[in-house]
Amino acid sequence: MTNLFDLSGRTAVVTGARRGIGLAMAEALARAGADVVGVSANLEPEESEVGRRVRAAGRRFTALRADLADRTAVRRLADDLIALGPIDILVNNGGTIARAPAADHPDEIWDHVIEVNLNSQFVLSREIGRTMVERGHGKIIFTASLLSFQGGITVPGYAASKSGVAGLTRALANEWAAHGVNVNAIAPGYIATDNTRALREDPDRNQAILARIPAGRWGAADDLGGATVFLASAASDYVNGIVLPVDGGWLGR
Repeated sequence: MTNLFDLSGRTAVVTGARRGIGLAMAEALARAGADVVGVSANLEPEESEVGRRVRAAGRRFTALRADLADRTAVRRLADDLIALGPIDILVNNGGTIARAPAADHPDEIWDHVIEVNLNSQFVLSREIGRTMVERGHGKIIFTASLLSFQGGITVPGYAASKSGVAGLTRALANEWAAHGVNVNAIAPGYIATDNTRALREDPDRNQAILARIPAGRWGAADDLGGATVFLASAASDYVNGIVLPVDGGWLGR
């Protein structure tokens, strides 16, 4: 039987690939057989950790830099990606978070978070998705969040952007599923990354979070690898418009 999870011969783009969840996603895709194009604002052109891991899996790696807060840079990135050749998998993982109480949440923070987490994702998906629709095949995976389902505290822009990602996932799936393009999202739970360091270092918040997670631990970035490969592979060819929680059971509590 053909391996439904084999990504040999595929090219995957992963934004936010320099560290954390994006790094783990890129490595998982490479181990499944895909060549990887990593994108990050500060990605080292040579000897990056993500490049090392992809090459260690025997796959080709290409590094591109782009500031997802800069609309012109995002459009240029889309052109550069299309010029590289057919993109089979687009993982819209790059994102940011900024904390401030809603009553004091400045426009600058709101605008920046929405631009990075939602606007750039739409532009890239539109441009790369168009080529997928033309070819009749492709996989687009967004990184959503538990705050695609919940409101959070002191992160109104982040919650709004991630709720928007969930809606965008469904909207694109509705239009492109019939053209052989699967659009889905992964909603990570509480994952031990740089973005959550402040929560983990706060004894009260850390304990409260752990008490709510049925699995009894913070997630690791590598916990996202399996879901990423599934949604990028033929195993998910009839999966469209879902937001898949990988959260240790948080939402089921």
